[in-house]
Amino acid sequence: MFFHRLCPAVIALDIQASFGLTGTLLGVLGSAYFYSYALMQLPTGLMADSWGPRKTVSSFFVLAGIGSIIMGLAPSLSVAVTGRILVGIGVSTVFVCNFKLLSEWFSVRQFMIMGAGFMVMGGIGALSSSAPLAWISNLIGWRMTLVGVGAVTLVMAGLVYGFVRNRPAEMGLAPIKANDEAQTAKVGLAAGLKMVVCSRRFWPIGIWAFCVIGISFAVGGLWGGPYLMHIYGLSKTAAGGVLSTFALALIFGSPLFGWLGNRYGRKPVLVGCSMSLMAVCGLLSWFVDSISLPVLYGLFFCFFITGGAIGPVIATVSKESFPIAISGTSVGMVNLFPFAGATFFQIVIGAVLTSQSRGQIPYTPTGYQYMFLICLAGAALSLAAAAAIKETLVPGSSEDFEYDR
Repeated sequence: MFFHRLCPAVIALDIQASFGLTGTLLGVLGSAYFYSYALMQLPTGLMADSWGPRKTVSSFFVLAGIGSIIMGLAPSLSVAVTGRILVGIGVSTVFVCNFKLLSEWFSVRQFMIMGAGFMVMGGIGALSSSAPLAWISNLIGWRMTLVGVGAVTLVMAGLVYGFVRNRPAEMGLAPIKANDEAQTAKVGLAAGLKMVVCSRRFWPIGIWAFCVIGISFAVGGLWGGPYLMHIYGLSKTAAGGVLSTFALALIFGSPLFGWLGNRYGRKPVLVGCSMSLMAVCGLLSWFVDSISLPVLYGLFFCFFITGGAIGPVIATVSKESFPIAISGTSVGMVNLFPFAGATFFQIVIGAVLTSQSRGQIPYTPTGYQYMFLICLAGAALSLAAAAAIKETLVPGSSEDFEYDR
């Protein structure tokens, strides 16, 4: 998932040259993944609860593999966009279905640790999509690279179908919890969706994810690079080095947050992330053009660890706030918000930067100062949302939190 999400960054200039694209059209190609991914989150949650993760992931991985191959062989931009949309749809099932599987196979305290392990693997995938992918692309070209990635994805689809099982009972094993059978009784799609959307627990979680994770995606996925290049004169390679702290944040931050969430509770971790993001955004806005490179590395690492590595905690809260039978729906619904937030903040920040520079490039330090002030406002809103989130960890218990709307 993370590899497919980030791999175009390394080969973007090659793709641009092959199709003769402007920056705007290259952005259209890149955004095709995010829109299709976001739109699939609700259907993914429903399919995870009805079809089960095994069939859902394996089926959609086939689409992702085909999409990558289509993009590699594309004769035109429209065909390449079609391939990229298929990739976004195909890998959109991984996050939600993974946490659905974990909810069936592991206890509450094990759930978050295993979720952290999933995010660590995502960080490794993100790192693999940088230098190793660049080396392969230089060796065989970007087209054959994407064809190869598609072939590997098709193999992964077969492995998922062959080895993954939705719950212990499918392998003749005892359920993880004594009340597993009752809890996993199927809930109708409409009933499950209504249960999530009408719950007082849902909206604070969604708003928090919209702000914190959305801000992280907006800066890390789009505006962080121009900021570093325009204000500090960094090359693309050097700016990429600073932004690679996103992958490091996933690898090192996810286990840390998993441990903290199990020891001190989910809510304190979310509150702490909001406060940390406020502090980092405040520093970046105040010293927008006067920060040394080593300090930039540190600040961006802190920036990304709050929004990138927090995935296991927010998924755990989403799962524990509802009956296990609709855990896929609840996690899928919450997972809509980060991508909606990323889209919102990318557009708002872009409008502010353009306004401040009167449409001229490079953008001004004042414009980027406003960018981080916008992020600061979003972080402040997330703090209010975190305060409204109900703690789901029961001290001294290994059982699920009892659902109460």
